[in-house]
Amino acid sequence: MINSVKGTQDFLDLFLFKTIINKASSHCELYHYHEIATPIIEHTELFKRSLGIHTDVISKEMFTIEPRSEESNSISLRPEATASTMRAYLNNGIQQNPWKVFSWGPMFRYERPQKGRFRQFHQFNIENIGSSSILSDVELIAMLDKLFSHTLGLTEYALAINFLGCSADRAAHKIVLKEFLDANSTKICPTCLARKDTNIMRVFDCKSEACQEVYTKAPKTIDHLCAECASEWQLLQDNLSMLSVSHSVLPTLVRGLDYYTKTVFEFSSSALGAQSAFCGGGRYDHLAEMLNSKKVVPSVGAGIGIERLIAIVEAEKTITKPQETCFVVIAPLTDAQKTLALLMGDNLRRNNIKTHIILDTTSVKSMMRKADSLQATHTILVGETEQNTQQVMLKNMHSGEEKTVAIAKLAQELLKS
Repeated sequence: MINSVKGTQDFLDLFLFKTIINKASSHCELYHYHEIATPIIEHTELFKRSLGIHTDVISKEMFTIEPRSEESNSISLRPEATASTMRAYLNNGIQQNPWKVFSWGPMFRYERPQKGRFRQFHQFNIENIGSSSILSDVELIAMLDKLFSHTLGLTEYALAINFLGCSADRAAHKIVLKEFLDANSTKICPTCLARKDTNIMRVFDCKSEACQEVYTKAPKTIDHLCAECASEWQLLQDNLSMLSVSHSVLPTLVRGLDYYTKTVFEFSSSALGAQSAFCGGGRYDHLAEMLNSKKVVPSVGAGIGIERLIAIVEAEKTITKPQETCFVVIAPLTDAQKTLALLMGDNLRRNNIKTHIILDTTSVKSMMRKADSLQATHTILVGETEQNTQQVMLKNMHSGEEKTVAIAKLAQELLKS
């Protein structure tokens, strides 16, 4: 037997997956977003430029396919969707601003599989490309909060926000942060020591409790904002409060990708354990420039981990599969009645009545057990008498009521139930 690839999973019941996708899609459309789809493979250079060569995604987690002789560039399975969406915006010469889009699908990262973390996982992405107003950030965060609280009915989650400032603010902050880390170099782990010199903001993503204790005293990004950014930061908080979006400020929240500026945010839930974040995002005003665009395209977006969101919905039991209103199982008693059973099933399905026909000959008792295990609402046994009289006994599996019905009027009778 060949097992599934490590870090992947089979979805044998897609009810919750599809329900969440459908609810999230409808929610986005209320805010005038429309759905797009981008390829799952992109040139590796796209992610190197956008995510940063010193990020874990690029240095350790990419699934890359080396070029064949007729090709010059390597390609990679996408690890995230924002860079692909911006590439699509630039490649297709989109003139609409803002361009408000959402997409969903599989992403791929080579990392150690654990609860809530897979090598093939699925994300729902929302991008507002071309909007410079910080109030777009407010609207997006509030939109996500309404999705989780109202549309999906979740209660056990928290929102953390932070503000990284503009490029000049980040440069000023990095200087004082480097001085702080140098002064505390004996107290932080080897990984953070390496990040201090390659991608300094990533030190805040460290999972070491000792390092996190040190970083509680580290210089905060929000203490090194220019006047314009400080005003935007205040505007962001004030408007979230006015929209009744509960949130807390987390100074160590930086998100792990190079393209983020200004607003960053993260939704997390205790239902997920250690991997508690299930949605994150922020503003990425300079991503287009990283991809060699000649114009600045200020943007904001977010990604939702679908598998993690499913786990929260399951834990809080906010979505339940509805009972079948009408599901018929037809059981022909011998081979002679199987053609009639097929004709009956064809007629019922033409009337949009879900139908299953037991075509493997077995005992009546076994067929009734099968119908019960399938959670049928109605069963029909078709034997020689039913074939000759063109009438069947329709049994309601919930009430136990049995009724004789002409085969020609079967669909009409079922649609009344």
